[in-house]
Amino acid sequence: MRLHGIRVAHKKHTADCAPERLAVPQYVTIPMSMHIGKPASIAIHKGEDVKVGQLIGEADGFVSSNIHASVSGEVRQISEILNAHGQKIPCVVIQADGKQTLYDKLTPPVVTDFESFVRAVKESGVVGLGGAGFPSFVKLNVYNLSAVEAVVINAAECEPYITSDTRTMIDKAEYVFKGIEAIRRFMGVKRFIIGIENNKQEAIQRMQTLAAQSEGVEVHVLPALYPQGGEKVLVYHTMGRVIPKGGLPLDVGAVVINVTTLAFIAEYLETGKPLVEKCLTVDGSAVKTPKNVIAPIGMSIRDVIEAAGGLKCEPAKVLYGGPMMGITVPDMDEPVLKNTNALIFMDKKEATPPKTTACIGCGACAAHCPFRLDPRAIARAYRLGDGAALKTLCVDLCMECGCCSYVCPAHRPLVQTNILGKGKLKEYLFSQQAQQKQETKARQRKDIQEKQAKEAKP
Repeated sequence: MRLHGIRVAHKKHTADCAPERLAVPQYVTIPMSMHIGKPASIAIHKGEDVKVGQLIGEADGFVSSNIHASVSGEVRQISEILNAHGQKIPCVVIQADGKQTLYDKLTPPVVTDFESFVRAVKESGVVGLGGAGFPSFVKLNVYNLSAVEAVVINAAECEPYITSDTRTMIDKAEYVFKGIEAIRRFMGVKRFIIGIENNKQEAIQRMQTLAAQSEGVEVHVLPALYPQGGEKVLVYHTMGRVIPKGGLPLDVGAVVINVTTLAFIAEYLETGKPLVEKCLTVDGSAVKTPKNVIAPIGMSIRDVIEAAGGLKCEPAKVLYGGPMMGITVPDMDEPVLKNTNALIFMDKKEATPPKTTACIGCGACAAHCPFRLDPRAIARAYRLGDGAALKTLCVDLCMECGCCSYVCPAHRPLVQTNILGKGKLKEYLFSQQAQQKQETKARQRKDIQEKQAKEAKP
């Protein structure tokens, strides 16, 4: 079986760096949307004193997430923040008192069955900590538990630089397996597959040692091939199942969960302390000393890098996440989010893209796409504004991994064009739906007119 994808420079400089806890900053800015879905509803008031772990944002909708204070102190401001996606999001600004006093009502949840397990996960505020940000309780709230053949634990961490999941497997391995036992007990799942790339030998050994002591746990050591951590890619390489277009892992009997998310759930069940801090990798060509750190959610990027040892030059680009699928932040005042697993600071040389030239028709982009898409044809259809062709070419299947752009010898912005193509496809589908509605209404009017004409005859 040929594996599609690319081999990228690992740059796992911090794999051996146990995370350092950063000093509490003077202020944190906590957005009410750090997850896929509807923003949380603010549950406190300006001037109120809060403690670590206190609920400050309540999940407002089925796909939403609770948000908790990451520091103790005073709520100084309730306002809006412009996030990295260009959206204005409600936020809470807390001035820390430096005491980090825990909220006195934090207790381990009482979990006795599936419903109380899902409720506990919801109350913890955990989302996909590998970067996706999907509320975890929604993913685990499976209507038909018998449909779950296996839980696939995503420990691939295929992006360059990032090692925060690696540190979870080394430093909190016991919690990974406590999380497995919780899912086994409350969801009845019997098979667990840990998918991990072969460039993480210490983590592999930790997982294999504990898996040997736990029934039904398999450790699949996978080639270090990007984008191994993509949900559909991982399910295919661990279970041999193809998730259908527009489908979910559950359609092929799988639930996929990030390894750090799983470990956090176990820790919450034991302590009752919700998600208020993140382990993240700080690295990149502009960083003085790459390392892993533990920072309170809402701490500004500026404060993180200063507390982590500073920069050796002015960064030309700063990313949430890795260099392949990371998001460029607009400024250094952006906060650490729940799903921030890395902050990458690039100098001018690393951040400057090479000059784009004409396509030479080599086909490397299609050859390396994990979903067998043809970025050349997509780019052509986008230039022509051909929505029907974009639909046929399945541009909406693109996971935006960037493999096509990475291998292109002409350095063409193929993944960016795919993203634009998705927008063009949405416009086309919307116009098609509008046209169908108009045609349906026209047929209905014609039928009414014909009926009225018949009734009017003597």
